[in-house]
Amino acid sequence: MAFSAGSTSRISAVAQTLLFHLCEVGQLGRPDAVQLQQLPADLGADALWLLFPVVLHFDFEEQIRAVHRLAVSPTLYTKKMVCALCQVRRPKRFCPGVRGDICSICCGTEREITVACPLECEYLQDARRHDKPVPLKGVALPHEDIRISDKFLADHEELLLFLGHRLNLAALETPGVADFDVRETLEALIRTYRTLQSGVYYETRPDNAPAKALFGKVQSALAEFRAQEQQRLGMPRTRDADVLGMLVFLERLELDRNNGRRRGRAFIDFLGSLYPESRVSAGSASSPLVLP
Repeated sequence: MAFSAGSTSRISAVAQTLLFHLCEVGQLGRPDAVQLQQLPADLGADALWLLFPVVLHFDFEEQIRAVHRLAVSPTLYTKKMVCALCQVRRPKRFCPGVRGDICSICCGTEREITVACPLECEYLQDARRHDKPVPLKGVALPHEDIRISDKFLADHEELLLFLGHRLNLAALETPGVADFDVRETLEALIRTYRTLQSGVYYETRPDNAPAKALFGKVQSALAEFRAQEQQRLGMPRTRDADVLGMLVFLERLELDRNNGRRRGRAFIDFLGSLYPESRVSAGSASSPLVLP
């Protein structure tokens, strides 16, 4: 950058005015200070313009270094941060469940236990592929007196598709619902429909609030299914015994898919993968269901 002699003198004069006009010698704490304002104009200008590029260059270069550090190593921002859960280790990933950065160890140990993980979390989905269901050896199947055959499932596939889909939607729409709440809901529904076999209707509702809300939604869905069936066929075809058998099947399926975590939703996630919404309706001709 080139400057004419005239412009250099004018800039030098302004700079000298800003730096020294308000300060008398001695006010700076140095009685023998050099009278810089008495230097020749050319010498003052040369000194200022020698200093100006150095300061400008240093500031610009420092900004470039800062940008370069972030571009090369984006994890440097975590250098002085700690995991939002353990408050000890350095965070490695963002957790949408706690809306903060956590370490990989806490992600693995607290997932679906103390953290309510969103089903769309990429780390949860990756862990789901390696999840091992809780072994059922030595565990008696619930309601062993009710036999569920392949023929029964095939004959009532429409009911299974509808009930499984609406159970999944109700679980996703009800805040705080986990697999154990679904299990409690299914057990309460089974006990309720069992009373109908004896000719006496007695509604058994779950104790906890999420399961109780889920119970009401599934009951409404079943009433809707029967109303649609009546309208379409002119007569009800689904019996209470059929609904009971399907509820027992879903409870056993939940028991098999539950990963044992207190806030786990592996079964709910599993139902969602079996019932793509575009293919599920009360009159679906084809089934996306793959039975275990």
